[in-house]
Amino acid sequence: MREAISGPTQSPAVQTLWWLTRPISFLESCRRRFGDTFGVQFLGFQTPLVMVSDPEAIRALYTAREHGLPPGRTFALRPVMGPRSILLLEGAEHLQRRRLMLPPFHGERMRAYEASVTEIAERDIESWPVEQPFALHPRMQGVTLEVILRAVFGVTDPARRERLRRLLPRLLGETSSAGLQFRILLARRVNRPGPLADLRELTREIDEALLAEIAERRRDPSAREREDILSLLTLARFDDGGAMDDREVRDQLITLLLAGHETTATALAWTVDLLLRNPATLARLTDEIDSGAGDAYLRAVIQESLRLRPVVPLAGRRLATELRADGLTLPAGTDVTPAIWLTHTRPDLYPEPLAFRPERFLEQPPTTYGWIPFGGGVRRCLGAAFAEMEMRVVLTAMLRGRVLRPASPVAERPTRRNVTLSPRHGTLIVTSPRAVSSPPAGRAADPQPVAV
Repeated sequence: MREAISGPTQSPAVQTLWWLTRPISFLESCRRRFGDTFGVQFLGFQTPLVMVSDPEAIRALYTAREHGLPPGRTFALRPVMGPRSILLLEGAEHLQRRRLMLPPFHGERMRAYEASVTEIAERDIESWPVEQPFALHPRMQGVTLEVILRAVFGVTDPARRERLRRLLPRLLGETSSAGLQFRILLARRVNRPGPLADLRELTREIDEALLAEIAERRRDPSAREREDILSLLTLARFDDGGAMDDREVRDQLITLLLAGHETTATALAWTVDLLLRNPATLARLTDEIDSGAGDAYLRAVIQESLRLRPVVPLAGRRLATELRADGLTLPAGTDVTPAIWLTHTRPDLYPEPLAFRPERFLEQPPTTYGWIPFGGGVRRCLGAAFAEMEMRVVLTAMLRGRVLRPASPVAERPTRRNVTLSPRHGTLIVTSPRAVSSPPAGRAADPQPVAV
């Protein structure tokens, strides 16, 4: 028997628009009215989506491997990522590919990319305007795209790299707006072709360039000496000796692009915005970077930023079996997702939950299911360690090369960009070159609550 779950009573269109345009307001309103668990009804979904924020419910959801994907992920992402994307596969197929794709993102393989990320970041920072306001988010998108072209795709042919530099931002831009997401959901509701069909010519051009790169890599006798992820994917073998074909490799490359470009750029933009609103924290972090005495505080800053501004707000499952946790019972077939921002702002887990206080992660590491910016379980983000490495390297280069100041007295508020929560105005900053080896100490200040 399906347990009655309370939730907002507005029409699916109104709930969807509220979620797409003011996501934090929507979540906070639901938490105030309905508590830790509530059901929402979005366009394109036949049944309510149950949102949970209690860590025990999230643990029960993520530790059961048999749960599948909610329908929204397939119809929104498949036209762009392709049918063999690891984000869209389930069961044994998904686990096979996860095992195949995980090694490049960990250990020595991942550390080998640090020099490339440093070079890309430093070159971009040198081109920043001086004493003129600009939006940081587009700059970070340029950095993360270049990292993907070099570390993931490994494109060395100048003409092909330039072609992809031109085409890929168009794809990312076309698929990022909240308006597009609404039209996708509306098309599903009325059973009409979705607006992503308009991207066919663009994706055809991108596929042509990527498939040529893949074919060239398979012919390259020195591919085994290369460190880019594309080379590793063409060489990887399943347990039965088989390999991914060219079309599947293409799907995984586009998946890594879409999953790793916007998310990391957005996380960097949010981290800088939070630092600029908390000058004592910024000064302490700059001192640590200048001293070269480790990166413990830098890691804590990143963890706290991802807590307060989780880039991807939902990471759901469709229950294959009944879920029971802490008095909650949900039957098989229910679509369930953690409301990640609500989990990350629980006062019982994080005192002063809206304060930006990285010290909390020096005092106590995050709980497994109380800090989930990368999701969890067998579908936890493959590139989580890579993304955190990239953030550490870029922030270090940024604070070594520039003095950062806010260009606006108002903190950024979240808005939807595709599946992410991004800074509404792109994090407007003003910078000047570092003139001294270490900055003046920031004034002592209480942590500032973030804008919601």
